[in-house]
Amino acid sequence: MTRAQATATGFVAVLLWALLAVLTVGTAPMPPLLLTSVTFAIGGGLGLIWLGVTHSWGDLRRVPLRVYLFGTAGLFGYHFLYFSALRLAPPAEASLIAYLWPLFIVLFSGLLPGERLTGGHIAGAFLAFAGAALILGRGTGGDLPPGAMTGLGLAFLCALTWSSYSVGSRLVGHAPTASVAVFCVATAILSAIAHVMTEPTVWPASAWGWASCVALGIGPVGLAFYVWDIGVKRGNIQLLGVASYAAPLLSTLVLIGAGQAAATPRIAMSALLITLGAALAARAGARKSPAQT
Repeated sequence: MTRAQATATGFVAVLLWALLAVLTVGTAPMPPLLLTSVTFAIGGGLGLIWLGVTHSWGDLRRVPLRVYLFGTAGLFGYHFLYFSALRLAPPAEASLIAYLWPLFIVLFSGLLPGERLTGGHIAGAFLAFAGAALILGRGTGGDLPPGAMTGLGLAFLCALTWSSYSVGSRLVGHAPTASVAVFCVATAILSAIAHVMTEPTVWPASAWGWASCVALGIGPVGLAFYVWDIGVKRGNIQLLGVASYAAPLLSTLVLIGAGQAAATPRIAMSALLITLGAALAARAGARKSPAQT
């Protein structure tokens, strides 16, 4: 697989994450940790089935324990911090801070062996972040409720967790993508424990709710993490980081198509900024190493 193909594969995760909001709405009234446990169990189960079909169990035995701990901490830590932040702080503000992770990916990637961060990457990341801020910050304003600062702090840790996981995955690039199945199963187990300790058990209220739950497990909380692993390990990680800002825009467009949001000039401006930012980062990557892209 070439670098360009791996980058395109990683971007599939961004497309799948665009479905996260509309499918999550469909699973109401499931509490977040229960939803995390069930969907990661589905995603991890699919990975284990694939391992069985391809007779790849031996690949898992060669993965060091520290890699499994790293991957589980990344997946579980991100979702636990994200859901906790949304409980304590207003969703718009918390989401905006949590979505610093693509910017951090671009910045942290400059520390990786064989990577060189350029002004084009940084400018593109900030431009795309401005576009995402228009979408995510549409409901901001007013006084923050009690405990909100703690929630915003957790959202910042959330951004650091996912960006560190994504960039760190390049450093454990020898670990097969199949190991993500174990990360997912471990995350499902930890989420189930956290759910039992902190949440009531409430299941989807309709057939559509169950269908949304299964779809989440297959796509945004399943396949997405496998293709993202391929992208960050073998692809252009700076371009992937900038392109990830398309997720909140695409998610909003999906909500508009589903009749759960209205089209506004703000969305058009957001699309323009994100597109310009991604184009700027892509051009910087092409100038850096034409042979690799």
